[in-house]
Amino acid sequence: MIPSPQDPTSVEPFRVHASPEELDDLRARLRATRWPDAPQDAGWSLGTDITYLRELVDYWAEEFDWPAQEAALARLPRFRTRIRDLGVSFIHARAVAPVGPVLPLVLCHGWPDSSWRYEKVVPLLTDPGAFGADPADAFDVVVPDMPGFGHSDRPAGGPLDSIAVADLWAELMTALGHASFGAVGGDIGSSVSRYLALNHPERVVAVHRMEASLPVLTAVDLAPEERAWLDSAVAWKASEGAYAEMHRTKPQTAAVGLTDSPAGLAAWIVEKLRSWSDCHGDVEQSFTKDEILTLLTRYWLTGTIGSSMRMYAANAAIPPEQHARRVEVPSGFALFPGDTLHPPRAWLERTANVVRITELDKGGHFAPFEEPELYAQELREFFRPYRTSCASGGCRS
Repeated sequence: MIPSPQDPTSVEPFRVHASPEELDDLRARLRATRWPDAPQDAGWSLGTDITYLRELVDYWAEEFDWPAQEAALARLPRFRTRIRDLGVSFIHARAVAPVGPVLPLVLCHGWPDSSWRYEKVVPLLTDPGAFGADPADAFDVVVPDMPGFGHSDRPAGGPLDSIAVADLWAELMTALGHASFGAVGGDIGSSVSRYLALNHPERVVAVHRMEASLPVLTAVDLAPEERAWLDSAVAWKASEGAYAEMHRTKPQTAAVGLTDSPAGLAAWIVEKLRSWSDCHGDVEQSFTKDEILTLLTRYWLTGTIGSSMRMYAANAAIPPEQHARRVEVPSGFALFPGDTLHPPRAWLERTANVVRITELDKGGHFAPFEEPELYAQELREFFRPYRTSCASGGCRS
């Protein structure tokens, strides 16, 4: 059953903005950073490279132009509304000069990002003709900030898990007039889009993800390639997974320092941008300083690093039987070489009704931002067969 739309007047335009006083405080804190020592030639081997971080922090304090980034962010149509008494910030961009039926998409982000993950890809999806693609592939696009991330409110009663966020996004799509839609996700957003497909299959025409869930399996269930992949996942967790254990178990401990120190916040996030992207060890091959600092400044101004980490604790409490559910909605997966884990086909087919798996030749965990053209084309091709469900105008109002 589709709930009744909210009063459309409750959806208000929103502009990202920081006051001069907030920016002065940020610069003062950056200039007053108390730097730790580091072993000689440690580089990135023990975490964030202090030499690179000093360079980034100096640029942040002395050269980074936040008002210019505000102007760039204002080029996308941003709004706020209230759902279940939570203020939600989102991008809602309509298809430009559509030819034929228009399929709405809800794009679900992860950590350590926000709607930032998809901002480069939005124009490519809404106006493909302007970029040399078929105008018939235009989408309506909705990109919400999850509660506790970006410019959405922090949940007062504790963090929400992916199931609760999926239900919120179903209500948001109703409020925006989208009866049926495609769901897209990466990182935690893969889990959110999965639960949209599981719990709202009558509305989600297809789902596209970059990660798979972890089904409940016994050793005898595993094919050799699955066993090898699980072994690699265990090895990855041992070397790269400490952040997630901290988020899951003691997020408030880390939140104190990261909320107080912008240099600490930068160290926590930049190391992940480098490790998880297809940058070949040079984070600025995938992200410019301005792009990195736009993400960091938004985390700093909103004070959401602690609330974003707490979602790991919420998701850890999801009952195991939820992870065992199979998605029957048509499902696609995009696997990028620089991403963290690459599940084999057998694993993906256990968890979902797989109709497409695409292995790309470049891009990483943040592929929509790193390689927006590749990512947009992948979504166009995957969702093309499902536009017919919108032929009678049933997907948008």
